[in-house]
Amino acid sequence: MATYTPTRMVLNQLKARLRTARRGHKLLKDKRDELMRNFMDIIKRNRDLRNEVETGLTEAFAAFSSAGAVMSLDFMEQALMYPRSKVKLEVSRKNIMGVTVPAYGFDMQSENGADVLPYGFAQTSGDLDDAIAKLSEVFKSMLALAEIEKTMQMLAKEIEMTRRRVNALEYSTIPELEDAIKYISMKLSENENSTKVRLMKVKDMVLQKAHDFQY
Repeated sequence: MATYTPTRMVLNQLKARLRTARRGHKLLKDKRDELMRNFMDIIKRNRDLRNEVETGLTEAFAAFSSAGAVMSLDFMEQALMYPRSKVKLEVSRKNIMGVTVPAYGFDMQSENGADVLPYGFAQTSGDLDDAIAKLSEVFKSMLALAEIEKTMQMLAKEIEMTRRRVNALEYSTIPELEDAIKYISMKLSENENSTKVRLMKVKDMVLQKAHDFQY
């Protein structure tokens, strides 16, 4: 514990610090609890999105495999070599309990309003169409999953920092301030009692002298 001068001014300063520490402790606990609530909601959403992405990718890869069974690999590569659509990724920010997390979005643009498929239908398999369609559908979920996982990382870091601050206040700062206030209060009380005793002795001496003087 730090050494404090046992004066009334120091005592008042420590009491003010203790009030601030307790108020900060409550606010940080409330923040930690709210962050944990958001974190648990995001975990559930992350689980659902991950299952959705894994299912979508499995279906898309199965469709690609089926297309590869009836089309040559070289022809598939040539069919997919020149895409007609472009994806514009949009990145913004949002705030969750003081934590700035990313928000992803995308805008798909086709050249001259062309279809998303970069090839004609005459020499390609319908399975290839299904594979590309499924990949297009799952892309939005993949982007949302990336956003969710990044948000989880940032919230987990903030929760850990907040937890450490709460523990530091609860188990270190606040008890030290309480002990210091108790120590200074005790010292001031002892000093006041000693002063009273000295004053009483002085009073007795004065009265004694006055009494002796009267005789």
